[in-house]
Amino acid sequence: MSEHDAGQEVLRLQGLKKRYNVGKPTEVEVLHGLDLRLQRQDFAALVGASGSGKSTLLNLIGLLDQPTAGELFLLGEPTSAMDDARRTALRGSAIGFVFQFHHLIQAFTALENVLMPLMVAGGKPTREQVERARGLLAEVGLAGLEQRKPDQLSGGQQQRVAVARALVSRPALLLADEPTGNLDSTSAAEVFQLFRSFNREFGCAVLLVTHDPRLSAQCDRTVTLVDGRIASDTRASSPAG
Repeated sequence: MSEHDAGQEVLRLQGLKKRYNVGKPTEVEVLHGLDLRLQRQDFAALVGASGSGKSTLLNLIGLLDQPTAGELFLLGEPTSAMDDARRTALRGSAIGFVFQFHHLIQAFTALENVLMPLMVAGGKPTREQVERARGLLAEVGLAGLEQRKPDQLSGGQQQRVAVARALVSRPALLLADEPTGNLDSTSAAEVFQLFRSFNREFGCAVLLVTHDPRLSAQCDRTVTLVDGRIASDTRASSPAG
């Protein structure tokens, strides 16, 4: 990662709003004009009580849903007017997702699961892509387990496969939704450190949704949502690690 890349803006929200049931008596606004920026070096937690709008916001940032008003820029590109094909392509190339449940395909090996985003985007993976996937599995501590199916791996190992899968397309932004919620404390700490290392090595911005205050305390920045508004956006006095 070059010094120039380190300061690159990955995500910018301008006046982002989201309403449901627009035009109906049950219309409700869930997000009320959010402004937020993430740079490549950012390692941020998104926290808030249940119902604060975290899931809605994550779906918008992940280009899985569209805002009612405002604009979302991803890598400097405005996304609100994009057609579905461009939105899907940008999501696939620029964003990695890790969820609480790893969503691995049981019939596929660990290596095939990691390669899945590349296969969806471009068909048969190239030799270089296969080697990249093998390298990621090694980096997450699964060298030698490439041919195992998910049911032959522990929960922590399966989540590591999911982390490798999220990073195989070399995304600029990693969205992690309660990624350690299903793991024991040791596995959770290991997965968190994986996010840390990829953030530092590849300049992959991380936005981590968590209910765990111990986890958010280890992030460099904490964005708190309250009733669909950003109540605070604080940075740690010195980056955790």
